Amino acid sequence: MIEPLVQFSPASLANKARSSSTVRALVASVLLCNLTFTVQAAEIQVGFSPEGSAEQLVLNVIQGARQQIRLMAYSFTSPSVVKALVQAKRRGVDVQVVVDAHGNDSRASRAAMNLLANAQIPVRTNAAYKIQHDKVIITDGQNVETGSFNYSASAAKANSENAVVMWDVPAVASVYLEHWQSRWVQGQPYQPTY
Repeated sequence: MIEPLVQFSPASLANKARSSSTVRALVASVLLCNLTFTVQAAEIQVGFSPEGSAEQLVLNVIQGARQQIRLMAYSFTSPSVVKALVQAKRRGVDVQVVVDAHGNDSRASRAAMNLLANAQIPVRTNAAYKIQHDKVIITDGQNVETGSFNYSASAAKANSENAVVMWDVPAVASVYLEHWQSRWVQGQPYQPTY
């Protein structure tokens, strides 16, 4: 469980907001509370786009997988992510993908899903929600990538996005795998169109 270093009540915040130096210190404390926590034996990395580090971090996660990749996506059109997943499958990694049904009806999305399905990677589309907005990769039951980064060319090159990877966090990965599995079960198998 992540616990903040400092807790504030609404009344204490109102009293502290009376001086600008206190406000600056309060903002700094809140930022530290949100960013400071302890995860034993874990490494956390962040990346951003369009600077390029978010996409590279996503690719590093996929390329580092040895046994299993479970991916959830809202928008799925990225040629580089597709290529990395197909390469992982060829290395013997068990890869499965579940995507939002509504957000992946474009030609680019169908092309990406066709490439996966034709590489014998099971793909499912989930229409159970207004949108399945998850953007998550879980690898080897240990590592989790998440953030705003859609697996799309726009996310990599045009949008302001972020990606966070938590390495060696089996307890966190287990919770994400349960969530992934619930969406997988709801999904329908994708049938390639060519």
